[in-house]
Amino acid sequence: MKSETYYSNGKLLLTGEYVVLDGAVSLAIPTQFGQSLVVEPIGDTKLLWKSLDMKDKIWFEDEINLQNGMLKQVLHDNIVSNRLFQILNAAKQLNPNFLKGSHGFKVESKLSFPREWGLGSSSTLINNIAQWANIDAYKLLELTFGGSGYDIACAQHDSAITYQLSNKYNKTQKHLPDRQAEVQDNKPMVCQVDFKPEFIDCLYFVYLNRKQNSRDGIDHYKKNTSNLSGEISEIDSITSKIINCKQLNEFEVLINQHETIISNIINLQPVRDQLFKDFKGCIKSLGAWGGDFILVTSKVNPTAYFANKGFETIIPFEHMVLK
Repeated sequence: MKSETYYSNGKLLLTGEYVVLDGAVSLAIPTQFGQSLVVEPIGDTKLLWKSLDMKDKIWFEDEINLQNGMLKQVLHDNIVSNRLFQILNAAKQLNPNFLKGSHGFKVESKLSFPREWGLGSSSTLINNIAQWANIDAYKLLELTFGGSGYDIACAQHDSAITYQLSNKYNKTQKHLPDRQAEVQDNKPMVCQVDFKPEFIDCLYFVYLNRKQNSRDGIDHYKKNTSNLSGEISEIDSITSKIINCKQLNEFEVLINQHETIISNIINLQPVRDQLFKDFKGCIKSLGAWGGDFILVTSKVNPTAYFANKGFETIIPFEHMVLK
């Protein structure tokens, strides 16, 4: 019995944060960083799991007893173990033949980026397990972590994409008790796009030194929004213009407009106003506001400016984006 290897790309959402949940056309990029999953059949009827960080250090390890392909018991009782157990059970729900057989498995997952970066440690795991189980990764995501699914699309594509849920939510849909109904009503539409602006040398990603919980951000958003059809139309237009943008100054105008719209929706101050008022370029939050990475424009390398303020992870756009 041979081992099998799966891989998924990390993600960054350049436009449409939050409103992607309501059907906005959003621009997302898969990253050069991601996560692999190696599955090796073994004779013992156990699932031996090991998770490694980018330095090959084990950060999580556990084992699950298997009986006739059913997950019976996780060895340890902690948040990560219980979440893994939930994901694998959800995968079996979607494919009852998953894990069936007279043998067990040794599984090793490995990240190629620091866990705290927020590039999709969860979504890459979901997509890898979905490949292993031969199931729909979007459905597995909905049964476990939830969210729009754009991160799954990035995991599966090797170029920039636009992502849109086919049917926009309304206020009643948001509170449906049956989350599975939302999956059926909001199918993802993914389109590969060519996003390699001529001013790419002026774009950087800066890590804000704290990982943001996207589920908390989504909850905050849903509690503070009503009818957003006008704002969503504006974001749709901005996304289209950004994809086709030729000049840096035009790009900066667009991301400033985007920041203003999202700021008004979620009632949070843009990160530039909070932390970087004296910065000479433009700044845009990515994903859930308040953590993870920001997108920065600058005609000169901004490393010294951000490092002086305690933000030492500055990655040029072309070193982050999957080529």
